[in-house]
Amino acid sequence: MSDEHRETGTGWPQPVEPVRPAVEPDPRPDAPDADELSPLVPQEGPREQPAESGDDDGATVNLAEVSPAEVADGPSAAGAGAAGRKVSSAAVMIAALLALLGFTLVVQLKTTSTDPTLAATRQEDLVRIFSDLDSREKRLQQDIEGLEDSQRQLRSGEQGRQAALEEATKRADELGILAGTLSARGPGLAVRFEPGGKPVRADRVLDAVQELRGAGAEAMQISGGDRASARIIASTYFLDGAGDVLVVDGRPLTGPYTITVIGDPETMRTALNIPGGVAASVRGDGGNVSVEDREVAEVSALHAPLKLEHARPVS
Repeated sequence: MSDEHRETGTGWPQPVEPVRPAVEPDPRPDAPDADELSPLVPQEGPREQPAESGDDDGATVNLAEVSPAEVADGPSAAGAGAAGRKVSSAAVMIAALLALLGFTLVVQLKTTSTDPTLAATRQEDLVRIFSDLDSREKRLQQDIEGLEDSQRQLRSGEQGRQAALEEATKRADELGILAGTLSARGPGLAVRFEPGGKPVRADRVLDAVQELRGAGAEAMQISGGDRASARIIASTYFLDGAGDVLVVDGRPLTGPYTITVIGDPETMRTALNIPGGVAASVRGDGGNVSVEDREVAEVSALHAPLKLEHARPVS
């Protein structure tokens, strides 16, 4: 055992104290002790400096918690943080206002677009209503276009005067045909009444005229067996004469009688042959009614113009 072992009494070598480097003393009065600067002497934790007297809250600042970047930035870094917090608050408030505005708009649109009457209507009824409205809109649009075209033609100088003259001539021709003062031709029928054991009565002929008018007849005349003819207009009347004579507007006609009519042949033929109609009534009296289609039926008998004593046009 060595001498060192004997001195410690433990049998182990005594630890050798490290040699401290020589440190020259700092001449400053507030300088720290040289032992405190030695790396082998444990250092105390970071010291807290009291806040300056200007701070009212008296809080302390831990210098260890302050980063070099914060120290370098100084007041600008703190201002940037406060501005960031303000911007974040403003963004949150704007987002909340926008959300509230969107919700209000949605509720308003939903409220104004809801019709309780249409909501209770079936889908088939809604489709029908929509179809009717669409058809009506198309018809009205066509009428508007036609009226606008007529207006443009009437306002276009010489062309307008010519169009007005043509329109007036057309209206005069239509009125002349209806009044019986003008001849007419077109597709139609020739309806022949042949008496049997009894003469054809005036009321049977009048029924035939009414049926033809209801089926769209535009012009008519009646002829007798002696080829005498009379124009049939709105004021025409029929009377039973002596024997086999039919009086039309004061003119006697003998049978058989033929009514020449201008209009849609198929529609007028259907009207005459309905069950219990004119043809059936004449056949019940022993007579006969024959209907012949005419591609061009001509109504040439004319009626004298009527003189109006009381009626006047409204300007």
